[in-house]
Amino acid sequence: QVRLVESGGGLVQAGDSLGLSCAASGGTFSSYAMGWFRQAPGKEREFVAAISRSGLWSGASTDYAESVQGRFTISRDGAKNTVYLQMKSLKPEDTAVYYCAAARAYYSRRDYSEYDYWGQGTQVTVSS
Repeated sequence: QVRLVESGGGLVQAGDSLGLSCAASGGTFSSYAMGWFRQAPGKEREFVAAISRSGLWSGASTDYAESVQGRFTISRDGAKNTVYLQMKSLKPEDTAVYYCAAARAYYSRRDYSEYDYWGQGTQVTVSS
């Protein structure tokens, strides 16, 4: 059973930067593709970013939603069993609860139904 714990959410102003972390425990972190999703009030959970497992001879590949491409960066640290989401140029429409998720897969996934474990979420609020 993999446990995911997000941290780093908060209240920021439009244009600010914010970093989220997701610490994993209880499983082999390197065996999972990782993703970040978000859910705003009254809206469905949506894909934000994902990162594949790291290859033996290459780094991990990443994937981003079009709405965050160029502003958000996902990364993973195997030594710390942690995945990160660095967010810059934040907009009010980025306001949501952000969830970290793990999938028993090599490649990253955009479909939330393909993820096996979820964190409890962390609130990000961007004021205008």
